[in-house]
Amino acid sequence: MPEFCPGYPPPFDALVATYPREDVYPSADFRVEWGPIFHRGRLDGSARVLVLGQDPATHETISRRILVGEAGQRVQGLLAKLGIDRSYVMVNTFVYSVYGQGGGNRHDDDEAIAAYRNTWLDALLVDTAVTTVISLGQLADTAYQQWAARRPDDAARLHHAALRHPTYPESASRAGQKSLAETTAILLADWNAHLEGLRNHVMPDGMSQDTAYGTTWQEGDLVRIPEADLPPGSPDWWFDLAAWASRTGPDVQTKRATITVVVPKRARLWPVLPAKPEG
Repeated sequence: MPEFCPGYPPPFDALVATYPREDVYPSADFRVEWGPIFHRGRLDGSARVLVLGQDPATHETISRRILVGEAGQRVQGLLAKLGIDRSYVMVNTFVYSVYGQGGGNRHDDDEAIAAYRNTWLDALLVDTAVTTVISLGQLADTAYQQWAARRPDDAARLHHAALRHPTYPESASRAGQKSLAETTAILLADWNAHLEGLRNHVMPDGMSQDTAYGTTWQEGDLVRIPEADLPPGSPDWWFDLAAWASRTGPDVQTKRATITVVVPKRARLWPVLPAKPEG
């Protein structure tokens, strides 16, 4: 029987029913038109690791779960190195996709956004089995520190690893000062530096790996999204390592309004009929 995400049990059912709208997330800085995307992973109390990301991207918008695209598969590979196959939960700093380079930075100390985010962090981190928080990127680190300042006693029992964001290589290399190979090596060195501390604070639920990262992505560093993380009926290719969704259009307005989804070739199972002769 295929596994699937069962949805939102209490208290998360109330949280998803009361999500913030455009009065909290301005449409100039967030793609509110695509709706909020809340989490990925376990909400049943079994999570031992919380991953705090930044904001949902293109694949996440379609699958309605966060960290599903290449960034999510890199994070899934990190969890695999720790021996964590199922006991994790992921939430983002922002429930809407950021629009524009500075959209997120303009709201890193937004009290209304933080208030809703902190209700999720309270539910996931106060009196729970989570022992470790992995924040991905500066915005996520700031969000965690804001929560920790409110809950110092709860934060004191947690191991916090502030990692570079999994898409750092691509975003940093676009500036042109370093190549993609160089920025990839920087990211992997940063993740390597946190592995020992993470392994000391995480109890594996699967086969842990003693291997470290190299200077480039190697086979096994990216791991397919588990079936149990996506909604029921999700097609098999949604879990793939290959990209299947992208924003397209001739101008920024069309691109913001359009996501093109293409079924990968390996998943095109329909019969190819011969072309009909003309006439």
